[in-house]
Amino acid sequence: KLNETYEAMVVFSLKNGEEGVSALTEKFKNLIEKNGTLTEEVTEWGKRKLAYPINYEADGYYVIYTFTSKPDFPAELGRVMNITDGVLRFLVTTK
Repeated sequence: KLNETYEAMVVFSLKNGEEGVSALTEKFKNLIEKNGTLTEEVTEWGKRKLAYPINYEADGYYVIYTFTSKPDFPAELGRVMNITDGVLRFLVTTK
């Protein structure tokens, strides 16, 4: 199958501090590199105010991954993000 280009935007929780965010950012970067190719640097928007509190948290740490992979990987990436503690929200879209 052909590879598609995707963008994953993730909002990490800040309750585990900077180290927690860095660890998760690396974790997903490695997962993506194992299953596809990062097409550009991981973009960190950093700490932003959320539009509304999620799990009683008012701020989140935004990170954007742009990558190419086979069409079945984004669903798996979403599944892993869904069960990872410290991920408040995520959205994987086709670019």
